[in-house]
Amino acid sequence: MRALHFGAGNIGRGFIGKLLAEAGYDVVFADIVPDLINALKERKQFEVRIVGQTGEKRETTKISGAVFSNTDEVLDEIVKADLITTAVGPRILERIASTFAKGLAMRREQGVKTPVTIIACENAIRATSGFRVHIETAFDPTTAEWAKEKVGFVDCAVDRIVPPARHDDMLAVTVEDFCEWVVDETQFPAGGKIEINHPAVVYTDNLDAFVERKLMTVNTGHAICAYIGKLKGYKEIRTSIEDPEVFKIVKGAMTESGNVLVKRYGLNAVDHAKYIDKILNRFKNPHIVDDVSRVGREPMRKLSAQDRLIKPLAGCIEYGLPHENLTMGVAAALMYDNPEDPQAVTLQTMVKEKGREAVLTEVCGLDAQDHSSVVSNVHHAYQKLTDTISSV
Repeated sequence: MRALHFGAGNIGRGFIGKLLAEAGYDVVFADIVPDLINALKERKQFEVRIVGQTGEKRETTKISGAVFSNTDEVLDEIVKADLITTAVGPRILERIASTFAKGLAMRREQGVKTPVTIIACENAIRATSGFRVHIETAFDPTTAEWAKEKVGFVDCAVDRIVPPARHDDMLAVTVEDFCEWVVDETQFPAGGKIEINHPAVVYTDNLDAFVERKLMTVNTGHAICAYIGKLKGYKEIRTSIEDPEVFKIVKGAMTESGNVLVKRYGLNAVDHAKYIDKILNRFKNPHIVDDVSRVGREPMRKLSAQDRLIKPLAGCIEYGLPHENLTMGVAAALMYDNPEDPQAVTLQTMVKEKGREAVLTEVCGLDAQDHSSVVSNVHHAYQKLTDTISSV
């Protein structure tokens, strides 16, 4: 089986590509970075450093090749692939949709009989479904009809911390020892289910529960750890989470969001509490150097209605559940100030020019009239954090 993976960055090499190679796939990477692709073409292998609480181990991942994603050679790989995955960032998917459409059209023209599966392994809810819209927009009518039976667009949820790390070898990558890849088994084309035989891969008919579990636990906790930590002057997630006050707020917020998941999907409360503890231990990993600025970047996206802060808060409101710590997290996000982050700059400008209430309405979808108590609570938490900073 042949897999083509778009995005030869840290996540591509340290997570998706490595996992597919371990599952027995012939893996080909596609990217636009010349040095990266040339090195992968020449060596056809790279080192992955896996770090956990007990230390580090190093493994070598072997691949079949690499191609430039902005040249015709990638179209040939789309024709040959059984599985095509991405880890390029949600915003890049629209840009590469036309390449996929061209490659799939070539696949049809050359009479390839076997179906192909596309899985966008991005940090976004049902990224593949969104990607599908962009690809289908670029299809010609004949390919669009052919694709209904020959192309599977399969959503997933992925989870592995892959922090930026400096290595003498440009292909080496450091990852945590935990990983999970949950795949929606209901979306494969008829007779074309792709098997990825790896212990980290889970097939499910209820992907939404897994997606929200990850978004409202890992992503929620990570973001709040970054935003509260930034206010307290911490540079790294591991030092932020070791602060008892930060830990209390982060665990409290994850517990509040967990109450929503238990209510919405019938998750076992005891098992989910254990899952929360596992995630907190991942944040504490002494061998992972993850910057607060990386985790907190793009605060306006993370404050949007369907993302990691507002979605669980809205769930608490829906079910009448406590949400004090989530509110504190939202307030901290509103205060996130990083001159090197364009969204942070825009956010702080908006706060100064329009006020917090406008941000809560226009960015977060929390109308002051419909959510007056929540908006009031966010204002109170904002002031509390401001007073705390001023007293330091």
